[in-house]
Amino acid sequence: MSKLFKNLVKVTPLVLGASVAAAGSAVAQTMPGTPQLKIDPAAQQQLDRIQRAQSSQQINTGVYQGSMSQVTSVNQLRDVSPTAWAYEALRSLVERYGCIVGYPDRTFRGDRATTRWEFAAGLNACLNVMERLIQDGIAVLREDIDKLKRLVKEFETELAALGARVDNLEQRVSFLENNQFSTTTKLRGEVIFSVADSWGGEASITNTNGTVTDGSNQDQTQTVFNNRVRLNFETSFTGKDMLRTRLQAGNFNSTFNQNGPAGTNMTRLAYDDGRDNDVTIDDLFYRAPIGTPFGNITVWVGANGLNLDDVFLTANPFLADSGTGALSRGQRYNNIVFRGPSGTGAGVRFKIGDVFQVTGAYLAGSGASNPSEGNGLFNGSFSTGAQVGFSFIKFADINFVYVHSYQTAADIRSGLFGNVSSPLTERPFGNVGTTANRFGLQGSAQVIPGVLNIAAWGGYADASATGVNAAIGDNNTGIWSWNLNLSVLDLFAEGAALSFGGGQVPRSDKEDGTSYMVEAQYKFPVTKNILITPGAYAIFNANNRNNDTIFVGVLRTTFRF
Repeated sequence: MSKLFKNLVKVTPLVLGASVAAAGSAVAQTMPGTPQLKIDPAAQQQLDRIQRAQSSQQINTGVYQGSMSQVTSVNQLRDVSPTAWAYEALRSLVERYGCIVGYPDRTFRGDRATTRWEFAAGLNACLNVMERLIQDGIAVLREDIDKLKRLVKEFETELAALGARVDNLEQRVSFLENNQFSTTTKLRGEVIFSVADSWGGEASITNTNGTVTDGSNQDQTQTVFNNRVRLNFETSFTGKDMLRTRLQAGNFNSTFNQNGPAGTNMTRLAYDDGRDNDVTIDDLFYRAPIGTPFGNITVWVGANGLNLDDVFLTANPFLADSGTGALSRGQRYNNIVFRGPSGTGAGVRFKIGDVFQVTGAYLAGSGASNPSEGNGLFNGSFSTGAQVGFSFIKFADINFVYVHSYQTAADIRSGLFGNVSSPLTERPFGNVGTTANRFGLQGSAQVIPGVLNIAAWGGYADASATGVNAAIGDNNTGIWSWNLNLSVLDLFAEGAALSFGGGQVPRSDKEDGTSYMVEAQYKFPVTKNILITPGAYAIFNANNRNNDTIFVGVLRTTFRF
């Protein structure tokens, strides 16, 4: 074994510590009169550039980038024992030159593999320490200087390359600083292209008075091409909070809803949002964490577009998102509790560790900005409720939600559950003020971690007419819904998911028959930012039991940037 290789072996342990943080202050002193270390000016310039990059953490060497902790004795490193083969070399570097730091947990992790790049950066750190010692009149062992000279020669190529990399990084950082949009705001965009068609029968409608409007029983739907664009401007003032401003446009005028040829809202797409590609401010809310000795608190304040599913946890991790989750609107989450009057208001979540959390919210509907009687923040449509959630193991969650809602005669047109069910269930008493006590239980678990996820929910709502209509008979109804889905993860590609789901669409006791829906889809990542999701879903007894089954086929492409 050559002497050079032995010297490399001796100083190898310094790399992991010295390459991720600037060298600490030296504390060791030896006999004076030791010759100084000579480095030619060109090499010195390269080393200076490397040192600047290290101190500003601009070199990413691929190792742990967390805050390091300076150690003054090798005994402070918990995973280094006196019997380790490199113990003496490490002790010399720590106690004589002070150019070794440890991880925050006081470990050194000396068995980790290192690269020549990392070694060169660590070598440079110790060079800088020795130079400071010499300049301060503190002697350095000649033996160590000779070793470093040989190492500098051996790693001359890597040191020169590091200098070039630093120059390039400095230029790029300077360009970004001069041309950045904002120091506090990031743009996150999502664009959806969707091709869809339906076939089967046109759904008939059961009216509030019990009469039935028959459909033609012939599929007249044409293949459609829809789009939705969302630009999220996410601003952070502390690094942990977020102010979201979303611009949205879409062209879903009558795609598979009650006003279209299908004759039912049960066929609506999950991302059915936006009309005539008009640009609107779809979201405008602020979220901030507050740390306390008892647990973490997160607060939401929304001026527009703050929804119940923004504050409450849906426990449906792979299908809840409108752009990458379920294809159908009814399969995203528990519609009984997560759809209701919302948009303006506040929410708060108190989380104790990783196991238990309690969330509360008060959200007003579309009339929150209207000062007239029967509107406003507290006298119009609203939803208020609480959620209690538990995480039993790393990949399992269950929560219970209660929401009390009130919708005015004008707002009930948007439906008790966002128009995902039949007209009779969405407006069981017609266009009159309606209150509802909503209960939901939902859970999700990766029964095979990283392979198979199962999610389910059940919901019940007790709805009642208000005002003059409350004195009329038949002014109360119960509404039920349930669902079960499973997702096979990373099937054929990392990030892919094959999902199946189905259950009962929200159904009022006043309804004639029960409606069910099932869905199958495969989400495939073409690249990190492009997802293609082909799939189909079917609705049985759409609106009521007199209707034929309706099928919807979809090919959705999602671009994210």
